[in-house]
Amino acid sequence: MSNKPELLAAAGSTAEVRAYLDAGANAVVVGEDRFGMRLPGSMTLEEIREAAELTHSRGSSIYVCVNNLMTNELSNDLPDYIRSLGEIGIDAVEFNDPSVLTAVKEHAPKVKLHWNAEMTATNYSTANYWGNKGASRVILARELNMDEVTEMKPRLELEAQVQIHGMTNIYHSKRRLVKSYMAHQGRPVEEGNLGKERGLFLIEAERQDEKYPIYEDMNGTHIMSSEDICILEDLHLLMAAGVDSFKVETLLKPRHYNEIVLRTYRKAIDTYAADPSSYAFQEEWLDAIREVQDPERELSFGFFYKEQVY
Repeated sequence: MSNKPELLAAAGSTAEVRAYLDAGANAVVVGEDRFGMRLPGSMTLEEIREAAELTHSRGSSIYVCVNNLMTNELSNDLPDYIRSLGEIGIDAVEFNDPSVLTAVKEHAPKVKLHWNAEMTATNYSTANYWGNKGASRVILARELNMDEVTEMKPRLELEAQVQIHGMTNIYHSKRRLVKSYMAHQGRPVEEGNLGKERGLFLIEAERQDEKYPIYEDMNGTHIMSSEDICILEDLHLLMAAGVDSFKVETLLKPRHYNEIVLRTYRKAIDTYAADPSSYAFQEEWLDAIREVQDPERELSFGFFYKEQVY
């Protein structure tokens, strides 16, 4: 493990890959909607190839998200997809289903495996189990608090990745819930008109001031958090614990916003790495993010200082 953690950004196009690398990311995660879920954009294999060439020319890493719910139909197409990713030379595949692990081992054995089981990646024993099966990294549940993350790291036999900024998914259904709701109201919508670009949101009766972004795609309905995680103020605690990778979730955010966030976290990471003993959080770092933050979305510590009941 390097003493400087990786700064990872989700990207939805080659242009975004370039922009986020320029802003300070040294790793990107991309994917195609058919095999991955909740991506900022769906990229074809040719686009992934272009992104990989660009990323590697910068000495950075590129990962592909293959975290969809694997049906029999998808499983049939998985070997060819994984083989193609291996030929492109991506650095790792992000997975949750054992079928993906099996396919990577057989068809792209040089590609690393990052285990991401969403909210169930909560303990070192299960993470190490997947490490023994071939995973080189665990993506820790966003529901873990700071003590759970920092105390788990020394007991892990593989790398650890933590989300440090952006929105999180709070609900997923394979059903087209919004389309059905609109049809029930007598307001049917055209196919493909309920995606990320539509800007739809939910409001609960008892919490009128909180808006939950909602969108539909080929994988169903996704409801996102009403707040954005921002752990910048206590990032040094995660760096001191030796967390290997910090992810900035860019989903449903404008590129300009994501660039500012990445530049800010890059500054904090580099400042800490230069001299951990004299590191001090600078309020103006956070001010830069506050200036572009959606006023209807609060910056919060997420579950880092909140007790979660599973």
